[in-house]
Amino acid sequence: MSIVERAGKAAAEEAEAIGEQVRQSKVVGSDETSARVHGRNYWQWVFVGDHREYHVIVPSRGYGVIENFRQEGEAEVWVCDCWKAQLKAPAKICQICLSHQIRNLQGLMDKRPRLAWAREMQSLFRKAIHLRNRQEAMTDRGYKRQVAIIEKRLEHLLRRTFKGLGSNLLDRYRKYRNSLFIFLHRMDVPAHNNACERALRPSVIHRKVLGSFRSDWGAQAYVSLASVLNTAKRNGQSAFQKLVQLMGTPVLPFLSHPACV
Repeated sequence: MSIVERAGKAAAEEAEAIGEQVRQSKVVGSDETSARVHGRNYWQWVFVGDHREYHVIVPSRGYGVIENFRQEGEAEVWVCDCWKAQLKAPAKICQICLSHQIRNLQGLMDKRPRLAWAREMQSLFRKAIHLRNRQEAMTDRGYKRQVAIIEKRLEHLLRRTFKGLGSNLLDRYRKYRNSLFIFLHRMDVPAHNNACERALRPSVIHRKVLGSFRSDWGAQAYVSLASVLNTAKRNGQSAFQKLVQLMGTPVLPFLSHPACV
C-alpha cells in the first residue's frame, strides 16, 4: 500500500500536466464508467486527446465534471456517445460514436427484422466508416464524390417516417444530423469513441475483480498512474521505464549493506 501511495503521489503532477495538454486539444473524446469508493457509487471519467489520456474519479456523472475539466474555452470537436452530459460538452460540434449507433440499430433489427430503415441506416454507417478507412488510397476528387453520395443517402433516410419501436433513433439522427459524419470531413476526428472505451476497460476489470477503492488516496493514485502510464504506452514508451523515471532507479537494500561491499 505504501508503494502504491508513493507511486500515486509521484505521478500526480505529471498527470495534471497531461490533463492540461488534453484540455488544449482540438479534438477531445470522453467516456465514463461506474466506480466504487468507500462503498459508494462514483464515476471514472477519461478524456482523450493528442495521444494522451486523463482520468478522474468523482461522485458525479453530470455535465459539471466536463465543465470542471474544460475550465474555459471550447474544443473544436467532442467525440462521445449519446449521454446527454457529453452532448452538451463545450465544443463547436460533437461527433457521435457510430459504433454505438450500429449496435443500437442491430438491437432494433433484432426486435423489428422487417424494418428496412434500420438495416439501411446501419449499412450506411458501415459504408461511411469503410470509406474513411480507404481515404488514403483514393483521389481527393473520388473521395469527395463518395462523401456526397453518403450525405445524400442520409438525407433520404432521415425523411422516412414510421411509428413505434425505433422512432426514437430516427428522432435522434434528425436532431443530431450534423454530428454524424464529421469524421468524413476532418481526418483528425475518429468515427467512434473506441479509444475512450479501451482506456476504461482495465478499470472495468479492476472494479469487477477488486470491487471498491477503500480510500480516497487509493482512487487518486489509481487515476494518476492510469493517466501517466497509459499516455506513455500510447506514445510507444515502456510503462516500466516510465515508473523508473517517476520514482528513480530502485536500490536493493542487501546490495547497499556494508557486509555486501
